[in-house]
Amino acid sequence: MAEAHQAVAFQFTVTPDGIDLHLSHEALKQVYLSGLRSWKKRIRRYRNGILTGVYPASPSSWLFVVVAVIATMYARVDPSLGMIERIRDHLPTNGYLSNQSQSILSGLLFSTGLWFALVFTMRQTLKLLLSYHGWMFIEHGKPPPSVKIWMLLVRIFSGRKPLTYSFQTSLPRLPVPAVKDTMRRYLESVQPLLDAQQFKRMQALARDFELKVGPRLQWYLKLKSWWATNYVSDWWEEYVYLRGRGPIMVNSNYYAMDYLYIIPTRKQAARAGNTIHAMLLYRRKLDREEIRPLMGQSAIPMCSYQYERMFNSTRIPGLETDTLQHLKDSKHIAVYHRGRYFKVWLYHSGRLLKPCEIQLQMQKILDDQSLPQPGEEKLAALTAGDRVPWAKARNSFFSQGKNKLSLDTIEKAAFFVTLDDTEQGFRKEDPVASLDNYAKSLLHGKCYDRWFDKSLSFIVFKNGKIGLNAEHSWADAPIIGHLWESILATDQFQLGYTEEGNCKGEPNSRIPPPQRLQWELNEPCQKVIMQSLSVAQQLADDVDFHSFPFDNFGKGLIKKCRISPDAFVQMALQLAHYWDKGTFCLTYEASMTRLFREGRTETVRSCSSQATKFVLAMMDPNQTCEQKLKLFKQAAEKHQSLYRHAMTGAGIDRHLFCLYVVSKYLGVESPFLKEVLSEPWKLSTSQTPHQLLELVDLNKFPEYVSSGGGFGPVADDGYGVSYIMVGETLINMHISCKFSSPETDSHRFGKHFRHAMLDILALFNLDKKSNE
Repeated sequence: MAEAHQAVAFQFTVTPDGIDLHLSHEALKQVYLSGLRSWKKRIRRYRNGILTGVYPASPSSWLFVVVAVIATMYARVDPSLGMIERIRDHLPTNGYLSNQSQSILSGLLFSTGLWFALVFTMRQTLKLLLSYHGWMFIEHGKPPPSVKIWMLLVRIFSGRKPLTYSFQTSLPRLPVPAVKDTMRRYLESVQPLLDAQQFKRMQALARDFELKVGPRLQWYLKLKSWWATNYVSDWWEEYVYLRGRGPIMVNSNYYAMDYLYIIPTRKQAARAGNTIHAMLLYRRKLDREEIRPLMGQSAIPMCSYQYERMFNSTRIPGLETDTLQHLKDSKHIAVYHRGRYFKVWLYHSGRLLKPCEIQLQMQKILDDQSLPQPGEEKLAALTAGDRVPWAKARNSFFSQGKNKLSLDTIEKAAFFVTLDDTEQGFRKEDPVASLDNYAKSLLHGKCYDRWFDKSLSFIVFKNGKIGLNAEHSWADAPIIGHLWESILATDQFQLGYTEEGNCKGEPNSRIPPPQRLQWELNEPCQKVIMQSLSVAQQLADDVDFHSFPFDNFGKGLIKKCRISPDAFVQMALQLAHYWDKGTFCLTYEASMTRLFREGRTETVRSCSSQATKFVLAMMDPNQTCEQKLKLFKQAAEKHQSLYRHAMTGAGIDRHLFCLYVVSKYLGVESPFLKEVLSEPWKLSTSQTPHQLLELVDLNKFPEYVSSGGGFGPVADDGYGVSYIMVGETLINMHISCKFSSPETDSHRFGKHFRHAMLDILALFNLDKKSNE
């Protein structure tokens, strides 16, 4: 095999005269360049570690302090108030240092200590400044002078050129709310969902917990918050994600879509070439820590911790709990096409493959007419089914030989790529079904053509459309959204295509071709694969998905109503749900807690008392427009307050979750926690933020709008709703539920949502007319 030959640096033969070595200069060159690249990465990481370690100062500031101190010493001024002399007195007197050398060394040691003290003071000051979150509760655009001064100080102490992880040690820790406050907020959140007797019973349970069990559990939680970086995140990752024994496909993984209307090229290999290269450019920027931390209000840094495991990561199944495997680097990707697995190298001659070279590699895979090996085609179904059978199969059938080598190739790849043999995306002749099928394809595909354990499974469809399926345990949707927006913009506006739809440039024909992975999957293994496929197929067939663009109006018009766009959509969802089911339900909206170190998410309980009063008023024909509008504004304002409290560490559900984990460790039974943690979220919602607005000017390129992404239903009889506000005039919706539930219908809910949005907007128009 040619690729095997090129991978060997030398060959030898044994002759009667000894051993004859045959060196391969090309292979030695590749070994040298690979080692050179590795050393460059090590040096760069060491350098970035120093820069991050002293931020917001810099090594040049150390030199400035040293020069300033030495200069004052030569001017016969002691800036140290006698400390330099004390240091000099403690230096060893071995005769090798002159008096002048001792003075300079003493000054150097003092200035270095002074510099470290200044760095520490600056970081602690910044941390103290970032611990203030009152700015979030001030009316937008009307900050008082004190907040303006605070913002100015934050900008000063934040430095000028932060690396990706520069602010990590300056971010405050997530605070542990008081048990009393959490009980009060919890009871307030469930009151509109319970009748008087049920609420009285829940009050008694909460009161009993607050007085008896709660303080003991809170003590352990406080202890953890002082010791650990974040008192929630590690338990959230382990118990919510990694310990789940059911399928992660549909239930946990989520997806991201391509542009809604545009396909830059119809050539599958070319689109793969550009977008894979764009992902590798993003990975390189991430390795070099060149991705600027996300900033709130253009000045408040957000935690970047979740970026660390974006690439070179996979979820490893276990009998009781899964684990996350992350490598510092990976030099290849794993590619699936028509039941075959391939390994594609990403570097040649010490550099990244160019887009046209990746296109050539993908085209070779597309042109390969070889058949799948026995059991190979549906192998990935193991990652789509229950976790325990997959863990047992991995230990039994993939622990040695060809299977282990091939599985290692997939699990240690930078990411997973599927060259899909179907065509997907928006079609004008059938807009509804085409987007629904596109969403389902990205969410679960055929259940065996995505490697659901990989942190990123990248899908390129036959017609050039692309998408992404992401494993959820390592990071949340905003992290993927940042990557995805960068890929789409880089693909079209930086790399581009030729007039024929190919990647630009000329490929190097000497690059080794893709390598087929080899498997020996016996009948017992194939049986487990088919059992997992059966479980996954049943789950996938039950998913009812509706994805559609709401283009009647967007956040631009909503902001003119002086209402938060997110609150507007959330109230529309409450109204739509009541029209759909005739009842209220516990509603989950994800908000991020990345204002804190290693923060992930918190729950906003959107179904508040104010929201239910508004919805009931909309159902009452006797209520006037003014009354309905007043109740709507109160509900929207309450929602904003809940969202801000969640972002600033004063949420409900993560605190209750951690108290529950502590109770399990201590073996303490709590009827209150048991009941609270078992309550179903029948309406689970999430907004995908639009983060890289500067990459694509939608006013100049209005057709390049993102479709956003979505996720599966959380409850068997509930809805999962994801939405993204694109530009000023478009909201893309993704609604999921299950066919097996007689209570839900994604298309019906979508119609209710559209009507709810229009009816709420009509309140403002009617109010405007009445004022005229």
